Amino acid sequence: MRWTFPNLKAVAIGSLVVFGSNLVQAKTSKLPNIIHIHSDDHRSDGLHALGTPQLITPNLDALIERGVTFTHCYTMGSMIGAVCTPSRTMLLTGRSWQRIPEAPDAASNAADPSTFLPRVIQAAGYQTWHMGKKGNGFIAGIQEFETSIIDGGMGETPQDDRAHCCKRMADRTIEFLESRSKGKDSKPFYIYLAPPVPHDPRFAEPEFQKLYDPTKITLSPAFLPLHPFDNGEITVRDEQTAPWPRTPEDTKQQLADYYACITGLDYHVGRIFAELKTKGLLENTIVIFSGDNGLSMGDHGLFGKQNLYEFGGMHVPLVIAGPGISKGKSDALVYLMDLFPTIAEFARAKDPMGVEGKSLVPLLMGQKTKVREVLYTGYRDCQRSIRDDRWKLIRYPLINYTQLFDLSTDPHELNNLADQANSNETVQKMTSLLEKEMADYSDKFPLVVTNPKPAEWTPPPLGSKIKNGKK
Repeated sequence: MRWTFPNLKAVAIGSLVVFGSNLVQAKTSKLPNIIHIHSDDHRSDGLHALGTPQLITPNLDALIERGVTFTHCYTMGSMIGAVCTPSRTMLLTGRSWQRIPEAPDAASNAADPSTFLPRVIQAAGYQTWHMGKKGNGFIAGIQEFETSIIDGGMGETPQDDRAHCCKRMADRTIEFLESRSKGKDSKPFYIYLAPPVPHDPRFAEPEFQKLYDPTKITLSPAFLPLHPFDNGEITVRDEQTAPWPRTPEDTKQQLADYYACITGLDYHVGRIFAELKTKGLLENTIVIFSGDNGLSMGDHGLFGKQNLYEFGGMHVPLVIAGPGISKGKSDALVYLMDLFPTIAEFARAKDPMGVEGKSLVPLLMGQKTKVREVLYTGYRDCQRSIRDDRWKLIRYPLINYTQLFDLSTDPHELNNLADQANSNETVQKMTSLLEKEMADYSDKFPLVVTNPKPAEWTPPPLGSKIKNGKK
């Protein structure tokens, strides 16, 4: 297969002024198409243009060139090891992690399908179409798309099946676009694509795998052989995908496989972009790229997403491009659940009662520079975090331990300042802010426990059986 990437840099996108007038035009005017590509376990720096020079991602880089990149986007938290499940549920309901369907403080209408994003957009006059991975998603939500294709795969082997998942996704999406043009469908479309990569197991098509020599991969400055303390989920399933202690050789090989999967995704996303351009649709299509959660990949001695570091579990990429959206970056603190009211505003749909996300359109329009002052994240009962424009505090209540990082000078969170005498005031201030956010979002887990566990931990022996991520 010849490896060529469509060049999208010449596509006309208008200006913020034009986009603003589009939003307030009469309902008889043309609504934009919307396509959302939501990848699996995608680090916030997981594109060439997002800070990983070794990655080859020209198509998504081109999207960044013509859109707005949100550098501080997060999923709020998870009560289970499969972080992607509550993340995708928050996305399609617009609700916070303690109030999504089946959560203890869920609103009375939280499980009402008419309040899920696909139904809200369909009611606004859109044709809705989804294709995505099996498992660990918000099944009740994706069933509300008019067409929902769960990719069960057709490969001869599990490796072959996985390697070609993005090709199948692009093929079916292009078929859908072709069927619309033949049928002269006048409705705008909302496409939600949820490929299962770069989540493990990581098998890419050979032409992408051969692009990455593990011996030439650069490790993160935060790489460690072992995490220095028990974070409360230190032997969960994802942490068992690499040996203890972590080795540079294994980590580089895993990064090479991870990058190959991302490059494969980028190539097939480029095919979809090219089809949109060929059919004259790209000029009126809002394109969103995001990830459901991050992944540590050796940072801090961790490999999973069950942690609250910046290059760990909750920090994700988010790029929005389309008619009237200018090129640029926003450092506003945003959540994935903010995409619900954002997409609804694009579609001129009404948010149902209970949506807690905040529309990002005022940021895209230049009307605001932020939608919240602080942002908090959580994982089960063992980790809580709060950050503002500079400071980041992580609290581990089960071991009575606190970390404080100055992100302005320490973006990889290498230097814990919590125990320094001159940090006491900052720790107290950030802790108070964390307590307020937890109360506002119905998070009732304590930040202090009566009998804390030891912080020290010993990796289990190689080959030992660990049930449910625990020894």
